[in-house]
Amino acid sequence: MCSLFGLIDFTECLSTHTKNKILNTLARECQVRGTDATGIAYNFNDRLRIYKRPIPARKMKIHIPHGVNTIMGHTRMTTQGNAQFNQNNHPFLGHVDSGAFALAHNGVLWNDKELRITENLPQTSVETDSYVAVQLLEQQKTLDFDSLKAMAEKVEGSFVFTVLDKNNAIWFVVGDNPLCIMFYDGYLLYASTQEILCKTIKKLKLNTPSDILEPKEGEILKIDRAGHITTGSFMPKNSYEHWWRRYPYYCSYYEDTTANYDDLFSVAKAFGITADEIQALLDYGCSEEEIEEMLYDPTLLHEMTGELLYAY
Repeated sequence: MCSLFGLIDFTECLSTHTKNKILNTLARECQVRGTDATGIAYNFNDRLRIYKRPIPARKMKIHIPHGVNTIMGHTRMTTQGNAQFNQNNHPFLGHVDSGAFALAHNGVLWNDKELRITENLPQTSVETDSYVAVQLLEQQKTLDFDSLKAMAEKVEGSFVFTVLDKNNAIWFVVGDNPLCIMFYDGYLLYASTQEILCKTIKKLKLNTPSDILEPKEGEILKIDRAGHITTGSFMPKNSYEHWWRRYPYYCSYYEDTTANYDDLFSVAKAFGITADEIQALLDYGCSEEEIEEMLYDPTLLHEMTGELLYAY
């Protein structure tokens, strides 16, 4: 479970000091979804800059230079790839014919190893599952609606991708993970959940946003540096609804649980924990936070769920 966040100042109405204050507050609120690493990406002096560290947002001081108006960020909870090796953290750098781009991902992909073989992707020292999305885009040598659509239709798992291009547009590729964008007069803020944005707004004492956008699964949005929105779409290879239909024993839980626990199920899968085990713990009364702690001790978790499932 990670969080995306960022800002686009369309009209350069915010001072550099204000943007830094917003970004630091926003990043700290995103810690609820990940504290293993923090990173941002932006363009400055015709060059894409990525600054990331294996530390929680509260320990990292975000300081963008004057004149930067589009910033993409990420806070990470590790599921694959040791966060202490900074190459495994988000955002990731990629290159296409039109120039460099940065990509960040919220979610878990579980066919990344398969794709590296079937798509003949180059070997890399990056261990993170998310990096396969960068490689798929690089393979197509372009960054546009078609290449993003092709990438999104090949990966399997839970995801929202954000991609920053050299022209200061941010592309949003929305799978079954949450995303919220809040618009103000002259700028926007985004994060993985509306709750994160609301807490940020309250701490910064910002006005009520003029509009709130929560894109749906299968949507691709491009928001350029002037605030213009263009849209595309893709057909998800699988979604949690389809995944749950393959497990009829738990179909009765779908309406009540998947809307709230999508990230938990996807993260658990990356740790080798089955949906049955997670559901058993939820039914037993464990909180999401308690289960996330248990994921780091799989032996204990398997023992506990074994007893619960045997009782069923």
